[in-house]
Amino acid sequence: MHALAAVPALGPKWMDPTYLLDQYQGAFFVIALVIVFVECGLLFPILPGDSLLFAVGLFIATGQVDINLFVAMAALTAAAFLGNVVGYEIGRGVGRPLYKRQGRFINTANFDKTNVFFDKYGNRALVLGRFVPIVRTFITVVAGIGRMHRQRFFGWSAVGAVAWVVSVTLLGYFLGQIFPGLTKNIEYAILLVVLVSVIPMVIEVVKHRREAREVAAEIGEAAGETAGEAQDRR
Repeated sequence: MHALAAVPALGPKWMDPTYLLDQYQGAFFVIALVIVFVECGLLFPILPGDSLLFAVGLFIATGQVDINLFVAMAALTAAAFLGNVVGYEIGRGVGRPLYKRQGRFINTANFDKTNVFFDKYGNRALVLGRFVPIVRTFITVVAGIGRMHRQRFFGWSAVGAVAWVVSVTLLGYFLGQIFPGLTKNIEYAILLVVLVSVIPMVIEVVKHRREAREVAAEIGEAAGETAGEAQDRR
């Protein structure tokens, strides 16, 4: 059994690219396109977008998927961009009711986290957010809810789609060229990709907590100084 299938935290077999390739063979790439599209636009954040991009590059390098690398990256970029467009239009059209939902994935907490990310990075969030799980799924809806100008959204979203697809797919391709035997242990390589993709989120959480502590300390010091001044006046 593949590691991705064996580790409950990483999901069922259908989230394992090797399983998908074994089961669907020639249709694997079409399935990858659909999953990338859905993850980027239809509010389903647990899909294996990063691992699929990596696997596509690896499978092309080792001859397991018969498609030109540049054609594959162009198609995946288009799927990611179109998913963003759909997510933006969902947010623009029905975003407010979605924001108030408290489902397993679609909930206020996930929207709030994405809002914080957007507020911090502005337009760049559409590029940086591509590399952050959950944020990648919700950032476009948040842009739609906020009615970000369409032309600006399309431009930054296209840049993000290209950066995400090309970097992760090429990583898989070049590692496949250097280590062709990696396909026998792809689950470990993908696990590493998943862990690395979570790092930005962990860093943001740590920074947010540190900043919150610093603000609390400053408020405490200011309150202490105010109390001291009040005592001196007495």
